[in-house]
Amino acid sequence: MLEVDVLVVGAGPAGATAALNLAPMRRTALMDASAAPHERIGESLAPAARRLLTDMRLFDEFLREGHALCYGNRAVWGSAQPVETSFLSDPDGHGWHLDRARFETWLRAVAVRRGATLLIPSRLESVQRESGRWKVTVSTAGVPSEVSARFLIDAGGRAAPAARRLGSSRRDEDRLVCIWAYGCGSVIGRGAGFTFVEAVEDGWWYTAPLPGGRRVLAFHTDADLPAARAVRDVAALLGRASETTELRAIQADCGFRASGGLGVCAAHGSVLDPCAGEAWLAAGDAAICFDPLSAQGLLNALFTGLAAAEAADRYLSGVFGVAAGYMETVCQIHRAYRDRLEFCYRGETRWMSAPFWQRRA
Repeated sequence: MLEVDVLVVGAGPAGATAALNLAPMRRTALMDASAAPHERIGESLAPAARRLLTDMRLFDEFLREGHALCYGNRAVWGSAQPVETSFLSDPDGHGWHLDRARFETWLRAVAVRRGATLLIPSRLESVQRESGRWKVTVSTAGVPSEVSARFLIDAGGRAAPAARRLGSSRRDEDRLVCIWAYGCGSVIGRGAGFTFVEAVEDGWWYTAPLPGGRRVLAFHTDADLPAARAVRDVAALLGRASETTELRAIQADCGFRASGGLGVCAAHGSVLDPCAGEAWLAAGDAAICFDPLSAQGLLNALFTGLAAAEAADRYLSGVFGVAAGYMETVCQIHRAYRDRLEFCYRGETRWMSAPFWQRRA
């Protein structure tokens, strides 16, 4: 049996952030079902991440990773004319477009370098509370083993594998899905250095340049609408993209060429209830998921990962009320997110009779 102070379930951005902050102070284990991060949508890191990375003594090392700079956002939203929001006036400066898999690999490596034990690939089998400790059964290559921990952090994404076993449930806020493809494109031209979104009658589009001359193209709509069923392969996705205005021009200007297959994932907002309890809490998407329009997913993963580490350390130091304080923090994040998201969706009024926009009116 491996005995630790904290077991972190899930080695994505939130879990790795929690582990790398805890490891210098507490015996920490970090587990994940995947031996290495897999390619997935979600590459934009907001300028405010600079402060978090600095607080964690990671910023200089992050810069050396060489991710692509993001200088602002462009949108065709509320009218047919593109509108640009530059980060030049942001006190934190520019943001970044990440190589997501490389970013997560780096965070894992930092956690290990700071002293965390990495258990990969390991699948969570069971969780139970015994004599003031968590008894967690994990399976590695089909072989079961046990981890004993004083505190448990669930950073396992939307599935929240540990929290669900403890009785938590997820409350979904809509039916948004993201249908996406990666490809190659020029690093210069009208789409360079900016995140771009364009509203259409049945949803909205997103594209951004990535490190290494790559680009992502994504369509967001509700899972039950015909538009979601119509995009069944990369050719269909590109075909629908050609029906847009500014997005079509960006794709043509950069010479976008899709590579690989089509990706589909849930993109709706949701919250976990409860997201904390006696000697455990959830972080990142396990606690709260964001509509990608908010561009808060990765920033929240870093923030709640750090907050989870601080809460776990306080609990292990004998501080009372840790779970309640953490839950209030997550509630505040959710309220601010909902206010901002509703404001954004209210800005588009051209298709108010269309089901997608009616649901967000």
